[in-house]
Amino acid sequence: MTYQDVADALGLQPPRTIQRVAQALEVLIREDAAQGRPFIAALVVSRRAPHMPARGFFELAVELGRFPADASLHAQAWREEYQRVLATFD
Repeated sequence: MTYQDVADALGLQPPRTIQRVAQALEVLIREDAAQGRPFIAALVVSRRAPHMPARGFFELAVELGRFPADASLHAQAWREEYQRVLATFD
C-alpha cells in the first residue's frame, strides 16, 4: 500500500497528510524495533518508482541498527524485512 492509501484509510485530510502518515509509521518502527518485531511499516511504499518506502524509513532502520549503513544494501534489506512482515501473517 502507498502512503496515500494509508492516509485515505485513516481518513486524513490535507494539509500534511503524508507527513502525518510518515510520523505515525516512525512510531510503529520504533515500537517494532523495541519488541524485536519486523517493521510493519515496510509494507508502505511510495507510489513513485521504485515503489519502496521513503528515505526516512531507511534512515530510521539504519539508526536503529536494523539495516546496514551502506545505502546500496537498503533495497535488499527492505525486501527481506518485507518478507519477514508477511511471514508474521501466515
